[in-house]
Amino acid sequence: MFGIILAGGSGSRLWPLSRELHPKQLLNLTGEKSLLQTTFERLQYCMPNENILSITNTKHAPNIRVQLQELAENLTILSEPVSKNTAPAIALSVKYIIQNFNDDEIILAVPSDHIINDINKFKTAIAEGEKLAQEGYFVTFGVEPSYCETGFGYIKAGDKVLNGYQVVNFSEKPDAITAKKYLEDKSYFWNSGIFMFKASTLFEELKKHAPKIYEITQKIDMTNSTEIPFIEFDSMPNISIDYALMEKSNKLAMVKLESDWKDLGSWDAIYNLNEKDENNNVFVGHVLNKESKNCLVYSSSKLVTTIGLEDTIIVETEDAILACKKDKTQEVKQIYETLKEQNDNTHFCHKTVYRPWGFYTVIAQGTGFQSKIIHVNPKQKLSLQSHNHRSEHWVVLSGTAKVVLGSRELILNAGHSVDIPLKAIHSLQNPYDEPVEVIEVQKGDILLEEDIIRYEDMYGRV
Repeated sequence: MFGIILAGGSGSRLWPLSRELHPKQLLNLTGEKSLLQTTFERLQYCMPNENILSITNTKHAPNIRVQLQELAENLTILSEPVSKNTAPAIALSVKYIIQNFNDDEIILAVPSDHIINDINKFKTAIAEGEKLAQEGYFVTFGVEPSYCETGFGYIKAGDKVLNGYQVVNFSEKPDAITAKKYLEDKSYFWNSGIFMFKASTLFEELKKHAPKIYEITQKIDMTNSTEIPFIEFDSMPNISIDYALMEKSNKLAMVKLESDWKDLGSWDAIYNLNEKDENNNVFVGHVLNKESKNCLVYSSSKLVTTIGLEDTIIVETEDAILACKKDKTQEVKQIYETLKEQNDNTHFCHKTVYRPWGFYTVIAQGTGFQSKIIHVNPKQKLSLQSHNHRSEHWVVLSGTAKVVLGSRELILNAGHSVDIPLKAIHSLQNPYDEPVEVIEVQKGDILLEEDIIRYEDMYGRV
């Protein structure tokens, strides 16, 4: 069996914590590891490491690679040049598996933002699904609803087929009245977004129901290549696997996923996941409350105080605050999309921006200048690069930094500084065992991340 981790989403319904450059699959929302990492660990119970690949957007690939390398070596990360939803992503991932591994394997495609702690029940459902997939079914996994949920799709199960059920139809996210009917009708299940199929079954169904995706996929050569070519991929339809195949195919079967499955797709889901206090509140971070009930308050950096609130979500980050009624969390995506249309940077990244080598935090900016604190993790280094529009001045705050500047190599301790002239080729590195923190002051007419020309990079960004 092979596994595909779908890790290209933006997590827009978890804004402002989730941003385009650091989406929810990279966040640590439940423990010591990110949602992506726990997804990978879950698949390890079903298949060997080398059979697990992840597909994501090019801008996320370095961070995806770094997080997964903490768990295993030599993993396959496929990079999409643009986002085209799950149907093209699955099609190209399967093409890669066929061309580089085997002709016709069973494939399990999973989202990267689920919580499943009951591994035994998960493995049982996967084993049952494999039997159906071997018989040529496109298998989906349904979760019995436990409350009225308007943020999930639904599957209507029909007659028994082998160890599962025929799928009568799929329903996209319903309104509250319809969701209540589905909850009362025991034949409806939440669509978990997990799918299993033989490679040949997928392409047979794509050829019938999504011919353009099939035709473009056939043209793309994925032999020994993890980079998906832009010109061909850009012409792909932007469509989910649900719309492309699930609503059209007559080869669908459903297996019950009788585990503690949770989709962390909204702040309401985060609220439901966490333990509550005596007034059904969930408080994360520095929160001072008086007489509030049924609330989620998430503070990442500042003190948040609440008085007498009910059924409210408040999320504070360094540069944005979300406040909404708990039954409106599905509409957070609309805020995200509006910010994107307005070119408001708060949809795109935090003041603290995570990179494969560590992170930086913008602490001040104005006309012609910007200052950051740069944190470089042990044994990591920034790319060898230059800038056409800005000079930089670095001051080491803590640790020991190795600086490459042209043909020179400098070792700087705390308190030491260096100037990086315009167009100078340079790199900030940390070959040591302790983290390094540096204040960077930029001066120039253009102070954008796009003003980086890379020459060498250990994270594959050249």
